[in-house]
Amino acid sequence: MAVRTIGVAVNGVTGRMGYRQHLVRSLLPLRDEGVRLPDGTVIKVEPVLVGRNADKLKEIAERHDLARWTTDLDGALADPDVEIYFDSQVTSKHVESITKALEAGKHVYTEKPVSETVVEAVQLAELADAKGLRHGVVADKLYLPGIRKLKRLIDGGFFGRILSVRGEFGYWVFEGDWQPAQRPSWNYRAEDGGGIVSDMFCHWSYLLHDLFGRVEAVTAKAVTHIPTRWDEQNNAYEATADDAAYGIFEIENGVIAQINSSWCTRVRRDELVEFQVDGTEGSAVAGLRECFVQPRAVTPKPVWNPDLPVTHPFRDQWQQVPDNEDFDNGFKVQWAEFLRHVYQGTPFPHDFRAGARGVALAAAGLKSSSEGRRVEIADV
Repeated sequence: MAVRTIGVAVNGVTGRMGYRQHLVRSLLPLRDEGVRLPDGTVIKVEPVLVGRNADKLKEIAERHDLARWTTDLDGALADPDVEIYFDSQVTSKHVESITKALEAGKHVYTEKPVSETVVEAVQLAELADAKGLRHGVVADKLYLPGIRKLKRLIDGGFFGRILSVRGEFGYWVFEGDWQPAQRPSWNYRAEDGGGIVSDMFCHWSYLLHDLFGRVEAVTAKAVTHIPTRWDEQNNAYEATADDAAYGIFEIENGVIAQINSSWCTRVRRDELVEFQVDGTEGSAVAGLRECFVQPRAVTPKPVWNPDLPVTHPFRDQWQQVPDNEDFDNGFKVQWAEFLRHVYQGTPFPHDFRAGARGVALAAAGLKSSSEGRRVEIADV
């Protein structure tokens, strides 16, 4: 068995997502397990930590027995042992660093949004293609167990003709004064690339596109419910980015999706994100891990009568979809797919152009909100 170890420069590893999901739950297991290719070769990764805070990088490296870390991005990209560059910095830093990596001849995988504008995302795709380099954008929601079960239902024809999708995402993010916030302060500053539309509409783009079809138009309302928050140094600051968005997405084939995204809502549902899909032959509700169905043949017959109490619990009338397989961490699964794409040439649909679709949907959502109208979306 041939083992090939490649260096992966991980920029932004001191952040929540870069550290928890990409380093700890993805790259470190892949360093130990590797990814097996059809010819028997096993690809293993060796993370090279990159960032601005030397003390934090050193502490993380020592904690996980990693030999290499640096605050010099150019130096990391000049290393011939580094073949892949990964970026999980703030959005406003992506284009500059990704461009450097492509110019240095590195394959690139990045957190979304890939850039702040559609033009920049397309330019990055064109640059990567011109240099013959592989490129990908994280699409983690598609790899959640609940969504994978939903995809299984769609592929099996469970729904008949799909009519509509209703999504609820969000939770209460503390303002940061009397309790620490669960999200970094830059998320609430538009000048740093923050905002829930920029963040979550990129997710809804690939999820709706891959499950139901291309989004053709959007009507959205983006708001800033909490005008003042407190940063990591406990200083009050003005929240210049939207913290909630309410969207209607028109999908090809007539499917209508309604998705609420909010960091200003308290959770009274089974999971932090849930999608209900209704079709002529059945309905399903999928979350992070679980999925429940109600086929047409066993659908009850509710009758509207507000004068009488409900005598039957509606939740008990749904059936749970079994796992039928072991679900590994979604970020890790997509990392393995990207590595196979780079070294085996297997298809990988979540490239920079797919990322550009997400940026385009976010831009259309913000335009719809500011102009108070429905906005059609050209294919990217």
